[in-house]
Amino acid sequence: MRKVNQADAPEPALTISPEKVCFVIVKAREFDVKDAATEPDPGSNPSDDKETAVLEEHGDDPVVEELTAFIDALSVDEQVDLVALAWLGRDGTSAAEWPDVRREAQDAHNKRTAAYLLGMPLLGDFLEEGLSMLGYSCEEFEIGRL
Repeated sequence: MRKVNQADAPEPALTISPEKVCFVIVKAREFDVKDAATEPDPGSNPSDDKETAVLEEHGDDPVVEELTAFIDALSVDEQVDLVALAWLGRDGTSAAEWPDVRREAQDAHNKRTAAYLLGMPLLGDFLEEGLSMLGYSCEEFEIGRL
């Protein structure tokens, strides 16, 4: 993971590795591009439908299941960092406000972190922006994955 050179950015104390955040970003983008299910219970063979169901949101979506399991397996501190990074990127605050944003995320932490984050439109974009504000990039992580 490459730290971007930003002279005015403080050294943030991330408890989650940037690689884990980048993984969540990639998976969140897979989830974000899905469309609403046109046929909730299609009953036909997916190959007959040209596999279009994979592009729709369904209750048993493997991307959602994988992302939920991944986030649930993170430590509390890592979950707090993930929420704080999303808030930092969403609200456009400065990197200098990271300690305050993280403290707010710590105060708001509960057992529904995965559901909360997956309900956030543009989660991948917010996380990427938050990481960038703290001086990190997912460029190396994305090579060969996108």
